[in-house]
Amino acid sequence: MPLPHFLLLILAVILAAGLTIWVASAVGIPLFVLGLLALLAAAVAHLGMRDDHRH
Repeated sequence: MPLPHFLLLILAVILAAGLTIWVASAVGIPLFVLGLLALLAAAVAHLGMRDDHRH
């Protein structure tokens, strides 16, 4: 991936995170709840990954 594309991707992620926090605070969602929702989403994404390794 070329460097300008990578930097634009990083910028887009930072802007999306800032927009999410701004909208959540404008609606009245506490940052603690937003953090818990982010952790829950990360756990669901982690557990939803296919694991083809047989242990």
